[in-house]
Amino acid sequence: MTLIQGISTPGSKQHGSPSAAAGSRVFKTPGAQSKRDKLDRFIPNRSGMDDLPPFDLCSGRESSAAASDAAGSLSSPSKQEFQQLLAGALHLTSEQGARVLAFKHKAPAPPPEHANSMASLYSANLGTAPQRKQHRHIPTTQERILDAPDLVDDYYLNLLDWSSGNQLAIALGPTVYLYNASTGTIDELCSCPSEGEYVTSVAWAGDASHLAIGTSSAKVQVWDAARSKQVKELAGHTNRVSSLAWNNAILSSGGRDALVCNFDVRLRKHEARVATLRGHEQEVCGLKWSPNGCQVKCTT
Repeated sequence: MTLIQGISTPGSKQHGSPSAAAGSRVFKTPGAQSKRDKLDRFIPNRSGMDDLPPFDLCSGRESSAAASDAAGSLSSPSKQEFQQLLAGALHLTSEQGARVLAFKHKAPAPPPEHANSMASLYSANLGTAPQRKQHRHIPTTQERILDAPDLVDDYYLNLLDWSSGNQLAIALGPTVYLYNASTGTIDELCSCPSEGEYVTSVAWAGDASHLAIGTSSAKVQVWDAARSKQVKELAGHTNRVSSLAWNNAILSSGGRDALVCNFDVRLRKHEARVATLRGHEQEVCGLKWSPNGCQVKCTT
């Protein structure tokens, strides 16, 4: 770049006499050179470099400028063997060419006996995985339908009870049937002997072997289900027995006479009634002992 007094460029024409142009002073920047040597100080001159990538280690190609000087050294067996070993160490194949990093293929799998020493570092803060919530399946259709003719249609009666031994006691009119849910068999346990008498309540004991039966004639019976034999008959009500409940050896009964009687089945017949509750005014249609055996619930 050239500076001329009067801010004129080298290509600009001077107006006026020639003497004015001759008398003008011309200033040049220090170190100014010809147009051929003008280069940016931050970008090197790459004209002397070849066009091949610097990592072309196994193709064996050379630049045109150095081909004549290095032709003899590249053709030596030791040089070729070195290039083969170097290409194998870098995992370079003929398909990959001179590429050092390949992003198209996954890394090779480690051998089966390989143990990653950093696995504990990656899984240290993971914690326990949350457990998946389990939903209980509720069937929408019945599993089995049992015929129940002569089932008394009375809300205050308790005519069904399931034992811990997977047996279902069903009172149909004057007869009690036992249905074994495991085998599907149905057996008749007992029937009321008097005409017009019917079963009003049934309840299994905790041992799943004894069944208590209440009748419309104010009787409470205890049956051995395995032997199909009556083992005890208890008295204490004046009307039908609508509900029964066991508490170990204590059998509670509630009837239409608004009484709740507690019987100890281990005692003799006349000594079996150990307590009588008289606080109700209507028929006791439901009884249930608490799990600790200290309280009994009565429903009227």
